[in-house]
Amino acid sequence: MKWKRSERLVDMTYYLLEHPHQLIPLTYFSDLYQSAKSSISEDLTIVKETFEEKGIGLLTTVPGAAGGVRYIPKMSEQEVKHIIQELIIQLRQSDRLLPGGYLFMTDLLGNPDFMNRVGKVFASVFAEQQIDVIMTVATKGISIAHAIARHLNVPVVVVRRDSKVTEGSTVSINYVSGSSRRIQTMVLSKRSMKSGQRVLITDDFMKVGGTVNGMKSLLEEFECELAGIAVLVEAEHADERLVDDYYSLVKLHEVNEKDRIIELSEGNYFQKGRL
Repeated sequence: MKWKRSERLVDMTYYLLEHPHQLIPLTYFSDLYQSAKSSISEDLTIVKETFEEKGIGLLTTVPGAAGGVRYIPKMSEQEVKHIIQELIIQLRQSDRLLPGGYLFMTDLLGNPDFMNRVGKVFASVFAEQQIDVIMTVATKGISIAHAIARHLNVPVVVVRRDSKVTEGSTVSINYVSGSSRRIQTMVLSKRSMKSGQRVLITDDFMKVGGTVNGMKSLLEEFECELAGIAVLVEAEHADERLVDDYYSLVKLHEVNEKDRIIELSEGNYFQKGRL
């Protein structure tokens, strides 16, 4: 079958978008489309320019016999700011107030389109880092973890509060909950990670950082390295914060349950600078 250039471009673009951060040899496309490498290179140049012009991401080339092309999802600063503002507008709705200063976010976490964009926001800032695994704790952080993993093309591991028979043998630790100061337990299957992996920790809401701190302790048990921390919303607890180095999209300053007012601002995503 002889492919037309328009057909090649559509199919090639789809394949690249479905395989982010994967090095794809030019011979793969050449054999697939039965075309010369020079034609494939011209096609990839068109895709690369379109990706960069539209803010879809980068298409990098690795020279040599073992080289190829790699699609790296990226998001422009303007688009990130738009997503953050959209999140702030949604979270300011007074009917989201929950006892204890928490916000109802389940609908946002269950929105596949919004989570996909949030995942790309965090994947953009960690695009140049070696990330082997995304770690989160059940259950609210799972959708964010999978959204980030989708754009970094890495697996997700889920930390649980108690052991499940389907997890096999596990490693458990005790940690101090940041907000309640109570001793709690975290459990992770021994098969979840390998020694030496670089792990990105993520969660939907960080009040003081006790849960994130617990996950960091789990990494030590697996002899893995912390690559970064990404949280959707952080609460303002500067004096009590147990975690210092992290990225957040939104900061929750104050919740007035009597007047039903939620004070929010942009998180530290841009303050920290891009990696």
